[in-house]
Amino acid sequence: MSTNISKEKRERLVQKINAIKTYISSAVQDENTAQLLTYISDIEKDIKGKKYGLVFEEHREGIDELLENNLPVLTEDTDLFIDNGEQMNFLIEGDNLASLKLLEKTHKGRIDLIYIDPPYNTGHEFIYDDECVGSEDSYKHSKWISFMAKRLEIARNLLSDNGVIFISIDDNEQSNLKLLCDSIFDNNNFVGTIIHQRAKGGGQAKHIVKGHDYIHIFAKRIGNLTLSRRKEIEITSKMKEINGHFYIKNDDVIRKTFGKYDKTMDRRCFYEELLQYKGEKKKKEVDQKIATGEYFLEERNGMPVICEYLPVEGARAKLYSIIKVLSEEGKKELSDLGITIFDYPKPLSLIEQLCDTNNNKNCTILDFFAGSGTTGHAVMKLNAEDGGSRKFILCTNNENNICRDVTYERIKRVIAKEDYKASLKYFKVDYLPISDKLYYEYADELLLHIRELVELENGINFNGNAEIAIVLTEKELDDFTQNTPETCKTIYVGHDVLPTEEQEKIFAKRKIKVNVIPEYYYRDLEG
Repeated sequence: MSTNISKEKRERLVQKINAIKTYISSAVQDENTAQLLTYISDIEKDIKGKKYGLVFEEHREGIDELLENNLPVLTEDTDLFIDNGEQMNFLIEGDNLASLKLLEKTHKGRIDLIYIDPPYNTGHEFIYDDECVGSEDSYKHSKWISFMAKRLEIARNLLSDNGVIFISIDDNEQSNLKLLCDSIFDNNNFVGTIIHQRAKGGGQAKHIVKGHDYIHIFAKRIGNLTLSRRKEIEITSKMKEINGHFYIKNDDVIRKTFGKYDKTMDRRCFYEELLQYKGEKKKKEVDQKIATGEYFLEERNGMPVICEYLPVEGARAKLYSIIKVLSEEGKKELSDLGITIFDYPKPLSLIEQLCDTNNNKNCTILDFFAGSGTTGHAVMKLNAEDGGSRKFILCTNNENNICRDVTYERIKRVIAKEDYKASLKYFKVDYLPISDKLYYEYADELLLHIRELVELENGINFNGNAEIAIVLTEKELDDFTQNTPETCKTIYVGHDVLPTEEQEKIFAKRKIKVNVIPEYYYRDLEG
């Protein structure tokens, strides 16, 4: 039996602490002794705490203090609104920690897939509190982990129960990121790590050509997760063609229908032999599937053989742990749109593959390190290919005007170039001072930013839209009911705005759906 030396050391420390506590308890009790006992209890609690996991020096960012004294709000740059019908997507400019806190109000448990490509902490690109964390910084790893931990904890809250997160990283922090995610998402929800082969060269490498990155994958609840990839299949003469659609034979029909191969069974799947082996119950199941066309009987050597054909369109397969997509493709894709001021954009095909893995054409996808906007581009491309209605939310700061000049510009240009049926709202994070203020002192100003949250949560646009309306005060409600547009179908009403009986009759007569805006949008900091 192994001996836990660390546990023995902790137990000896706890014994010493208890001796000190006993001594202090026997002394004359006053404010000082009470305070000392509190200190000792805190130390004991820390010693007894969890001892396996990532150990790092927790650091505080400037954004932490900003969020303590200010409430983040959203404002829209209406001049940048892209109205192209279909899905409403969102681009949020600002510190992504503030953006994530706002998304906790609108999308908690509602994000199906997250992809992020955070700074890799290579010593020249990770900006922490307006300063680049260099390779010589003795706390460079702790600063990076502190930075990521706060954002990933919120990311977990945003994921739906069948949601999944993909995180790109390289050798500098991949091991720390794995341990951090084990703690936040639970190591039991670790799906696996994909190797992204991004380069072929490397003639200048000293020892090893590092031509790959990693993509760590974690589920919200792994038991609910199903991942797959589109299967590329070449049309051949061996396939069946039915009504203009091609079908491929499923070689796993034996295992699916009859269980694992048995040495006593003929592996050619002869109908009579297998049914005799499995019995009458199985015969009824197989006959029913033959009747519905799910199974076919084909003649082979004069005997009927059970076959199953699957449609080639939409055929899926398991994910593979290595993806080969060269990074130079990403730079060319951006350059083809006339954008040349961004280094190392992720290749479109890589992100498209990841966004398609949950096989959900109606999902919401988040990228809070949006960079050049590859994720938004990939989502629109997927929708155009398979008729999906996926939606994206992108978050990025505006360092060097990246959000306005790169992320937004890419989405705008690709929509125009490909005629994608997608719309985009451009929001900016602003801050409302609340330090030393009571709720009623800033409530009116906060009210001015509620409509953006309603639009974000519901994927809608109030501007110039006669089919929907929003009222946040009793006066606005009175004005609306006196001049209700004939085309209005839905109205969003503040939680503390109570329609009169007469107003409710107007809504019912006009068949207007009433949605109450959640109280937590603007009262979570009250008091």
